[in-house]
Amino acid sequence: EPLFALRFGLEYLREIVTLVHQGGQHVELHMHPEWVDESHTPLVPIHGPKRQYMSQFSRAEQSVLIAAGHALLGEAGAQNVSTFRAGSYGANRDTLRALRDNGILIDSSYNACMGGLSSGIGNGSVCWQPLAAEGVTEYPITVFHDMPGHLRPAQVGATSFAEMRRLLWAALEARIDSVVIVSHSFEMLSPARNRVDKVVARRFRLLCEFLQRHRDVFNTRSFASLSNAPDAAAAGPPPSTGVWLTAGRMMEQAVRVAFR
Repeated sequence: EPLFALRFGLEYLREIVTLVHQGGQHVELHMHPEWVDESHTPLVPIHGPKRQYMSQFSRAEQSVLIAAGHALLGEAGAQNVSTFRAGSYGANRDTLRALRDNGILIDSSYNACMGGLSSGIGNGSVCWQPLAAEGVTEYPITVFHDMPGHLRPAQVGATSFAEMRRLLWAALEARIDSVVIVSHSFEMLSPARNRVDKVVARRFRLLCEFLQRHRDVFNTRSFASLSNAPDAAAAGPPPSTGVWLTAGRMMEQAVRVAFR
């Protein structure tokens, strides 16, 4: 997320980019427009209350913000930025158009569990596999049915390892193109941010070990290495992991709460 640098300085963004690179990972563009009215130099006209989502800005304003964020990442040392995700998944169809205007041709903002259905990106449908829209390839957050009629995102902080493992095997069995998993650094910490959340840390470690163990069938890749979206219609509905695994995760979450 680069816009905070307009308030606190580029040196902090440069430090983050360097750490990510040192970890062997690729830097892409994430944007929380809550920072827009915090900037010492206004990027777009400020009016009314703070705007949290990209979708609350016009296409022209979104294009300005994306260009500014892209430039800040470049100044901080990030190269070949090709992919975008809107903060809080708050994108809309204009976001894709603004991305195309800026030469960023992969987006991963669509989340069927958080605003995706009303975003206009998937025309109101549940999307969980890559699709082409407005000249941009959309890689939605992968979702699954954890109980009949209820979708859950493939997120480390919200999904047990058993559910994640079942989701990955189901995707492989169905010859699904990709699984997009979400994690945030703060998920690894207690609500007070003063100690490790051992349950989530264990999930993440088990997931990494699982992917390492099965590298022959699961290929982890950066967005920068992707191109040409397959036909999402061929994916069928999101998979189900089973109510027993859901019950197990609820018990695991109860343990998390009890020991926070």
